[in-house]
Parts: sequence; structure tokens; C-alpha cells
Amino acid sequence: MKEITVYHYEAFSDVPHKGNPAGVVFGGESLTDEDMQRIARQVGFNETSFPVPSLVADVRIRYFTPGHEMDLCGHATVATIFALRTHGLLPVKEAYTIETKAGILPVRVTEVDNQLYITLQQATPQFRHFHGDRGALALAMNLTEDDLDLTLPIMYGSTGIWTLLVPIKTLASFSQMKPYNDLFPSILKDMPNASLHPFCLETVDPHTHMHARHFSSPFSGTTEDPVTGTASGVMGAYYQRYIQRTEDAVQLVIEQGSEMNRDGRVHISISPHQEVKMSGNAVFVKKWTISL
Repeated sequence: MKEITVYHYEAFSDVPHKGNPAGVVFGGESLTDEDMQRIARQVGFNETSFPVPSLVADVRIRYFTPGHEMDLCGHATVATIFALRTHGLLPVKEAYTIETKAGILPVRVTEVDNQLYITLQQATPQFRHFHGDRGALALAMNLTEDDLDLTLPIMYGSTGIWTLLVPIKTLASFSQMKPYNDLFPSILKDMPNASLHPFCLETVDPHTHMHARHFSSPFSGTTEDPVTGTASGVMGAYYQRYIQRTEDAVQLVIEQGSEMNRDGRVHISISPHQEVKMSGNAVFVKKWTISL
């Protein structure tokens, strides 16, 4: 019987129990893949991360949902780098590299008003058209096809993990949404493992640019992700390419989580060449021990 200490952080917020919870487990090099999956299942968060030594980067991070391992996770990266820095497990500097299944990615840490902000440069954006049934897609979120903003394309997008970006006409639709996750694979036939990321340009906070929710793939073992980093990153690239239609740099603030009472903010910057960077802060909540 192993005793495992789990550290609970919230990403994209400085307030406990807001933002997106992530579990962080140190000493992952002593754990098997099966151990990590069992721990993530017991923790039950959308992601639990395991930082381990790397031969090619400052640290390797492995990300597990309760159902499977992920290539990359934005909010868990923010939580993990914050945890490593505040525990003295990374040298104090601004620039790091992390080894992930999405590649070796640069991370920067800056301090603003006594808070650490972690900036992750995500993988190069990729997009693919959605060819499925739009009515069935809307029904899978408890909406109708009339709620979809069909002036914009519905696209699969990835900056490390694939999601379906679904433009919605009005903010009012978001309080009506209820995901029927088990239906997703039959609708997302081109990418049955993808999640859904509905968004709109109406916002609750006048200082933000986009509002979103994120509904998990049924294979992940979770239903909804409160505040998503990788999906916000590819949504920013979508904004530059399909909404603003510019080759200029774009700076965005994304609001997410209010429908779950977990309001958070993700800062996204996209360069003229679609280099996507995601920034956010984190806060420690508590630690506890589980038996493996």
C-alpha cells in the first residue's frame, strides 16, 4: 500500500474554489502508468499532473484525466509550474522548457504584484472542418440549431489537444446548455475523441473578449472543464483567423466557468504567425493523502 500526497491547486484564479482545479503529485518517477491512472481516478479532477525528470527539458509533465492520459493540459501546466516553483523544485528563472506528449514547449514565469503568472507557448494551431450534423450537435448541448452562429465556421482545432469549436449567437444560450457527452463520438465522427468548446462574443465581464464553456469527451471520465487553457489557446487562434481575419498580433482575455460558479480568466496572445501563448495564475488550496 502506497501513501500518495496530492496537492490541490486552482488555475486561472487567485481565489480558492474558483478557476479550474488540478491535482499535482510529486515523485511521479516512482509510479507506473497504471499508478498514475488510478491516482487520477481517485482524485477525480479533470486533470491530475505528474512532473517527472526529463533528459531534454527542465521537467516532463504527464497529464491524466480520470479516464486516460492527455497529451497536454493548459490549466494543469499552470498549476504544476506554480507548484514546482513554490516548493523550490525548479530553479528561480524566467524561462523553462517542459516535455509533453505534444512536444517540448517553452514556459515563462513572471511575477506581477506578488503573484506568479505562468505563460505556456502551445503547439502550432491546427484546424479541420466539421462535416457532421449541426442539429444533432446542438441537441448534444441541449440547444437547437438556431442557437448556433452559422456566420462562423464550426471547426476542430488543436494547439496540443483536439476540441470542436462551436460558435454560439448569444450569451443567454450558455445558461441553457446541458451536455449529453455520451452522444459526442457519434456526432464527431471525424474525431470521436474530441471535446466540445462552445463560445460566443457576448461576455459577462465587459473587460473580456470571449465567453466559453468546455464539455469533456466521454472517454475522459468527466463532464465539463471549468476553465480551459489549451482550448482557450486554439480559440484565440480561431479568433485571429476566422473572426478578426488579420495577420496582426491579437491579445484576448477569455472568461469561463461562471455557469459552474468557478469563474476564471485566461490571457491569450497570438503572434502574426499564429504562435499561441496562454497565461494564467494559480492558488494553492490544500493537500491530502490517498492510498494506492
